[in-house]
Amino acid sequence: AYESDRLSKDAKAMDEMKQIATEEFSKLRTPWKWKIRKAVWDYLEEKDLAQFPRPVHHRIPNFIGADDAAERLATLPEFQSANMVKVNPDTPQRQVRHLVLENGKTLLTPQPRLRTGFFSTLKHGTEAIPSDLPIEQLTSSKGAAKNGTPITLYEKYTVDLVVVGSTAVCPETGARVGKGEGFAELEWGILSQQGNLDADNVLVVTTVHDCQVFDGGVEEPWKSLMKQLEEEQKEDGIADGATITKSPFGTLTQHDVPVDIIVTPTRIIHVSNRLPKPSGVYWDLLSPQKLAQIRVLQELKKRTEEELGETLPSGPNEVLPPTASRKRGGRGRGGRGRGRGGRGRGRGGRGRD
Repeated sequence: AYESDRLSKDAKAMDEMKQIATEEFSKLRTPWKWKIRKAVWDYLEEKDLAQFPRPVHHRIPNFIGADDAAERLATLPEFQSANMVKVNPDTPQRQVRHLVLENGKTLLTPQPRLRTGFFSTLKHGTEAIPSDLPIEQLTSSKGAAKNGTPITLYEKYTVDLVVVGSTAVCPETGARVGKGEGFAELEWGILSQQGNLDADNVLVVTTVHDCQVFDGGVEEPWKSLMKQLEEEQKEDGIADGATITKSPFGTLTQHDVPVDIIVTPTRIIHVSNRLPKPSGVYWDLLSPQKLAQIRVLQELKKRTEEELGETLPSGPNEVLPPTASRKRGGRGRGGRGRGRGGRGRGRGGRGRD
């Protein structure tokens, strides 16, 4: 009875999120990203490739094998030589955060959605975080906020490597689709503007399931998505097959941050023709709605305007994307435990997306 009730609630929640995505994506700035998100989120859920928290819609999806991908990332020379690694606070990258601390590096992690502050730093085996404190207690969002050292906009430090979560990525250009809220780009913009990150030289790495990597439309979910896009273009009057798009990835906006390296549970992909990376905050692209959400950006804009003696531009209004449901439940295969191929260190993790 419990299992049937759980499955019924999961199915209802997924149906609700699918409907929201269908209704809302066309109102947003980059509809092509929402088509990709919906296809990947739906596929991860339908094939039970997702782990807690579920459903994965409107999240950086936690995937079966996330721990294996993290272990593979840790073999990269760029990871091994880095002193400070910035890692997103989402659940699928929890094991990455664990490995950063386990290897004696400094972890830089943002407050989720930059709601309550900016970043925290953590380093295991220091006066602030003694070595007898289990690393598992440091890798959730709550643990990082409780044990980390908050830092301000104006402190000096250098980020050597950036790890981001993704919903989908293109292995040829490094184009990345997140969950739609733009925080990875905002954090990159702030850090590069403040001189804490060299936008030209710092590598960006993501960990994803193999099915989240665009394969040209050979396997699902990309095969169905490409067929859908081809049908839509034909309906719009594009009948010549030579003119039909070869990729669902559209043009990135100026502030989008592409990735250099993609790591899955089975392989490491070095992006062959990476698109250029942005530097600084693009105030003319930042909507009043997004600015109103984030105090640290309001502070930075005010300070910059005072220094320049002029008013900075504002971006166009936008409809902000929906956020994930925070209802608990839905273990699925791998749910809160190890998952297929997982190491289990992050099990039970409730790091926010």
